[in-house]
Order: sequence, then structure tokens, then C-alpha cells
Amino acid sequence: MTRLTGLFLDTGKLEEIEKYHRLGIIRGVTTNPTILLRDGIGGGWEGMQTHCREMARLVDPLPVSFEVTAGDPAEMREQARLMAGWGKNAVVKIPIHGPNGGTEYLKLAHELESKGNIRVNVTAMLSAQQCLLAAMAGATYVSIFGGRVNNMGYDSRTEIRRTRSLLDAFGNGAKIIAGSTREALNVIEWFEAGADIVTVVPSLVETILVHPYSKETVRQFLEDGTRLQKK
Repeated sequence: MTRLTGLFLDTGKLEEIEKYHRLGIIRGVTTNPTILLRDGIGGGWEGMQTHCREMARLVDPLPVSFEVTAGDPAEMREQARLMAGWGKNAVVKIPIHGPNGGTEYLKLAHELESKGNIRVNVTAMLSAQQCLLAAMAGATYVSIFGGRVNNMGYDSRTEIRRTRSLLDAFGNGAKIIAGSTREALNVIEWFEAGADIVTVVPSLVETILVHPYSKETVRQFLEDGTRLQKK
């Protein structure tokens, strides 16, 4: 059974999306308010909307996850409805719960998926049990922040394996996104642990791609090729 989806690029910069999409190595894009703010996106809601529509257009039909910026469920619902219209490949990110906990965000995720025909990526999760609940609520994607799990002193691979095992046991089709990637090693380890998707920032793609011994080998081939042509 084919399950793995691949890498999602974690960025808000159009030039980065275009660059890595042209390489054929990404299978989607994710972003969030922190990334958009860091990448200098301005102009309020209208500015964000214009920018995000262009993000969706650049990689269509690959999915792009946009995160709601409000904390009130009614406002989140309205933002989700608008974001879903930014592209037919748009996915809306809803945090698992609010800053004080609660069930309203999960209720909203269920409503958007089951009644609104909106694809939801439930985000900001740090455990297998959170991912299971989000998947049961109908989320298309469940995002576990592997790097933050590791930062807390736990092994993110264990939580990803548990999530994979639970979703398979329940026959649930939600895709597991492992994010908050800190090291190149995380990518392969998280795929091996059962993630369908791993998110990567552009600088990490460069780290994964370039190997010092590959550089040395290619340099040797080029030097010998030049000598061969002169022989």
C-alpha cells in the first residue's frame, strides 16, 4: 500500500516555494502566522490574502496549509471559510486547542471537515493521543511538532510510531505530518517512524542535499574530465 506523501516546505516566501517546487522534491507547503510575520508579509488581512493566494497558485494542485490567526471560534470559522477559497488546494490549520485548553477548536475542526467540506490540518500537537483525537474528529492532516517533543526530553519517534500504529489500527486515513524539524537526521527518522509527511525549512533542504564528500567527488571527476580531454 502506498502511504508516504513526502516533504512539505515550511515557508512564506514565494521565491523559496518557486525554487524548491521547480526541483520536484516537495509535495506541499505549510505556513503559519509566525512564519508569515518573520517573512515580512504585511498589509493586514488583505495583504495576507493576496500573498497566500499566490502561494497556492504556485504549487497547485499540491496542498498548502494556512493557519487561522484568530482565537475566537466564531472568527476562526469565518477565517477558515475565507482561507478555503484562496485555492482549491487550500488546507486550513486549526490548533488542537486554545491557549487555556478546551474543546472548542476540535469541535470546529470536526465541523469544517464534516459540514463545511473544508480540509483541515490540526496543528500544535505534541503527543499521539492528541493526534488520535484530531484524526477521530475527521482531520485530513494531524501535525505533531517532533522538534518540540525532543526539546522536552522525549523521543519524538516514539510518539510518531504510536500515532501510526493507532491510526492504522482504527483504519483512519488521516495523514501524519511531523514538523518543527530541527536536524537533517529528523527527516529520515520520522519517515521511518511512520510519518506520511515531514516539513522542512529551505535551509534544511540545502543541508540534506549537499554532502562534503559529494562535493569532493564531483570536483575530482571534473578535474579528471578536463585532463582526459587534453590527453
